[in-house]
Amino acid sequence: AFVPTTSTRMGLSEGFWHHEYWLPPGATWEDMKESADIRYPQPQDLLLCIPGALLLVIIRRIFERTVALPLGRRLGVSNKLRPKVQPNAMLESFYVLLGRTPKEEDLISLAKQSDLPVKQVETWFRHRRAQDRPSLMKKFCEASWRFTFYFTSFFSGLALLYDKPWFWDHTVCWLRFPQQPLPPTLGWFYLLELSFYCSLVATLPFDVKRKDFKEQIIHHIATITLIWVSYCANLIRFGMIVMLVHDASDYILELAKMLHYMKWKRVCEAVFIVFAVVFIISRLVIFPLTTYYYFVTKFQLFPVVCLINTFLMVLQLLHIFWSYLIAQMIFSVILHNEKRKDARSDTEESDRSEAEDPAKNK
Repeated sequence: AFVPTTSTRMGLSEGFWHHEYWLPPGATWEDMKESADIRYPQPQDLLLCIPGALLLVIIRRIFERTVALPLGRRLGVSNKLRPKVQPNAMLESFYVLLGRTPKEEDLISLAKQSDLPVKQVETWFRHRRAQDRPSLMKKFCEASWRFTFYFTSFFSGLALLYDKPWFWDHTVCWLRFPQQPLPPTLGWFYLLELSFYCSLVATLPFDVKRKDFKEQIIHHIATITLIWVSYCANLIRFGMIVMLVHDASDYILELAKMLHYMKWKRVCEAVFIVFAVVFIISRLVIFPLTTYYYFVTKFQLFPVVCLINTFLMVLQLLHIFWSYLIAQMIFSVILHNEKRKDARSDTEESDRSEAEDPAKNK
């Protein structure tokens, strides 16, 4: 929580920050007056996520060019050149406006209009689609960046919370709430997480597009909302635990992707199984049965808590959706060794070498 200052009230509706919306019954903003030694979260702090997100985008570009790209080359990640198509305004217009994969009758019609053999038109569209597909190297670089961030985030968060009694006993999260001063390290960690997810949203149009693109957007919006609201309501302790639980499996998945792009199939499959176990335990066991359970049953309900509950349920539905796909991949690709394309793979036709990937996306 925070003490709404005069400038805050001038910039935002006083009604929006009414203590009955943000604090438990009986608590007001006056209960949390800052001093030289005690500080509480201030909503204006979160504005730093804008330059923070831009800085992360810049760091990511530098990382991908100077670290991930040379590493990918050294590890033998394929970066084959795509065939370039001959410019053809008519075919390009159809490709952009009407579809990337024309039907047989469309191919015949286009062949007549462009005075080309049908086979050549079909080849043109195949090469044009290949031209738009992201290379393995691009995917490797993206996965490397996310692995680096998630790995750093998880173990940094673990180091920050390891000695906190409320990390081991969730009931302590609510002790003397909302009068819980904000440690500077937790404030910066929160800001870093918010900046990262904002940077992911900003780069979505340029990143490799996955089949669960819509679910990704929903996930990012829910995550950003939860971080923002929990910070303003001083639910830092609970928010830190939720973020740590979610970060526990992310870096393992990104490592599995990197191994797949390196064509280390056996190691990739082993790492993916580890990811699946950690994901299911953290998202379907620890999160709902401990973290979320204590939040719902041990905490007083008020408007902000109801809002957080709603977005946490959205995340849990996504966890169930992704867990189903993960289990599907394990049974079909690994246990039965079927040549089955990943249900969460990149859009349209991926490289044939990637069609059996058990760790494409999350």
